[in-house]
Amino acid sequence: MGYRNKTYIIFDGDKDMWAYGYMKGWNKSEHVDFDFHDAHEFNRLLDGSSEETVKRKLRERFANTKQAIVLIGESTKELYRYVRWELETCLNLDMPIVAVNLNNKRQMDNVLCPPIIKDKAVVHVAFRMKIIKHALDNFCDNFVQYKHQTNLYYNDTVYSNLGL
Repeated sequence: MGYRNKTYIIFDGDKDMWAYGYMKGWNKSEHVDFDFHDAHEFNRLLDGSSEETVKRKLRERFANTKQAIVLIGESTKELYRYVRWELETCLNLDMPIVAVNLNNKRQMDNVLCPPIIKDKAVVHVAFRMKIIKHALDNFCDNFVQYKHQTNLYYNDTVYSNLGL
């Protein structure tokens, strides 16, 4: 299953840390069926590190990563120094990306989605544990069959079948 591989999570560390915290909580709870190996647990970064040091450490994390999640909030698309660089790195590595809309939109949000992934083979989902897990298990594990499609999302039937 895809979610058992290391997962790199891209997000606005200033505004969307709450969402990353939720995902880590889901991951740690033995009462919740959501499990992933967080690439951010590898080679911790220190505050105040230079951009060169940060990007070097992030490249090390990518070397141990099989898939990525980008948490899309109000300002994600405006973050170029790291978020855009991380997304570009994922695309260059041909890594599956799950775009998670923190506003719970179930498909690509044209207003908030970072332009670099708008026309790429990325699946867009709402910020709900079950659909994120579904995307990691199904989209990421079968990414090779989706590589030439764009703006992917799950229809309402998939959400209903997951109890959402």
